[in-house]
Amino acid sequence: MTARLDYRKFSKEPLKALLDLEAYLSQCGLDHKLLHMIKLRASQINGCAYCIDMHWKDARAAGETEQRIYGLDAWRESPYYTDRERAALEWTESLTLISTTHAPDEAFAAVNAQFSEKEIVDLTYAVSAINSWKPHCEFHFGRCRGHYQPAQKSSAAS
Repeated sequence: MTARLDYRKFSKEPLKALLDLEAYLSQCGLDHKLLHMIKLRASQINGCAYCIDMHWKDARAAGETEQRIYGLDAWRESPYYTDRERAALEWTESLTLISTTHAPDEAFAAVNAQFSEKEIVDLTYAVSAINSWKPHCEFHFGRCRGHYQPAQKSSAAS
């Protein structure tokens, strides 16, 4: 199947802003495996096949275990997530489903107990970013699912 249209040809400034946000998030200090897991969880909620394919592969490439990836949809009942990860996942779900959750005080209290103020802001930007990519996936990647490959680490980065 082919892409519906190549949105990268038009309105390049907003795309640059999204890519700049992703670049910031990659060096903001939040654990990369955590970032991949919250992106994967938001993608599961959003039903974005391209993003799910991307983020489980990125999570594995970053060293995440298959068990934790497979159990992510049931993180509340799964014993292999830390309190910090649970708070981040709860915050991710609250923000991804904001029209129904309204980001409840309980979710904020949980994230506030585990993260610094800067980390909460960065986590919120990360959730906002992944949720911003969903329309792009439908426009461009909507018919190109299953072909994503994670970036290869250079020997200098190892």
